[in-house]
Amino acid sequence: MTRHPLAPSLAATRVDRWLWAVRVFKTRADATAACRAGHVQVNEVTGKASTSVSIGDVVEVSAGGRHRVLDVTRVVERRVGAAVAVECFADRSPPPPPSERETGVVVIRGEGRPTKKDRRELDRLRGH
Repeated sequence: MTRHPLAPSLAATRVDRWLWAVRVFKTRADATAACRAGHVQVNEVTGKASTSVSIGDVVEVSAGGRHRVLDVTRVVERRVGAAVAVECFADRSPPPPPSERETGVVVIRGEGRPTKKDRRELDRLRGH
């Protein structure tokens, strides 16, 4: 008998499995490594990979240069689709710092390969 990933009888699961299931990490091994490195806290206590999480717990993750604060609203053990994963937690994370693109930096790109006329002008400028 296989259990459906959204089975209502599931009360708790391991934090590494939950983080992987709700798509915070790409692999369960990455989630376990983050727990071992001390980048995961459950209810303000550094959590090991085997720490149980249940509905109402607060999971804090510092990974990839970003700090995320997630309230557990649904416990899942198997990886779910992105639309379902969003329903499994409430994100109370601080907004990410603005990137270079948002600061107004303009990047001017070239127009591609120079034409024959442009190459002749470049050769004249270079003295060839």
